[in-house]
Amino acid sequence: MAETRPTAATAAKTSTSSVQPKRKGNSISWVAPLVCIIAGYVIWRFIIGADSNFTHPDPNGGFWPSQEGAKGNFPKMYQGGIIVPILIGAFLTVLTFVIERFMTISKATGTGNIAEFIRKVQYHLANKNVDAAIAECDKQKGSVGNVMKAGLRKYKEMITTELDTEQKVIAIQKEVEEATALELPMLEKNLVFISTIASVATLMGLLGTVMGMIRSFSALGDSGGGEAAQKLSQGISEALYNTALGIGTSAISIIMYNIFTTKIDGITYGIDESGFTLTQSFASLYK
Repeated sequence: MAETRPTAATAAKTSTSSVQPKRKGNSISWVAPLVCIIAGYVIWRFIIGADSNFTHPDPNGGFWPSQEGAKGNFPKMYQGGIIVPILIGAFLTVLTFVIERFMTISKATGTGNIAEFIRKVQYHLANKNVDAAIAECDKQKGSVGNVMKAGLRKYKEMITTELDTEQKVIAIQKEVEEATALELPMLEKNLVFISTIASVATLMGLLGTVMGMIRSFSALGDSGGGEAAQKLSQGISEALYNTALGIGTSAISIIMYNIFTTKIDGITYGIDESGFTLTQSFASLYK
């Protein structure tokens, strides 16, 4: 009776994966925008729009008091309208996610240079010292190190497994792919908020400007003379604060989004290179 060898599919079933899913909540994704918009309103209403900043404050107060006679450029931002607190909230949201992504991506980058780390692992594997290579992963402490470590554990397991070389390489590659699938979503999480605000903030600023212009020209039609021209120029100046806030927020969002995606691309390249290193090393050393 002919002896049957285990197939790659059988190997995948019998070998257990060392990769475990990371259970992390993402409550910041919905809490942060809400809190930031509320904070934007508080800043607009009670700090920028404080009664002491105007010569003719609205004594009735309320949600949107009609303050007049701003005592400087900063209080004039209040008179830009109700879009201003939304734009301030958008800016605070961007700032929140920039800090959150910076901390996460910095941690994922790990310590030291990724290319140097991969060279050290390659050196240890060339000397068939898998434990030393795993120790290098512990020192790296980043996403590349995590993926490499998962692959190295499978690498070490495959050395003593009764399979042919091709099946072992497939098992290592599968382990690396599973580890990568768990690491990459963590890196890209919440970037959608930064990219969305980058697109929407300018439009919101233009909306606020258009609303301010409508109010200004409406006031011009209700009165005449030099006073009307003065109110028109004042209204246009106040409306343009919306544009300035929108463009400024959008510019910061675009810059930070590009910085983060560049860093993520570097990490992703390191992960791809680590997987290639493991499979090629095993295929050449354990034929």
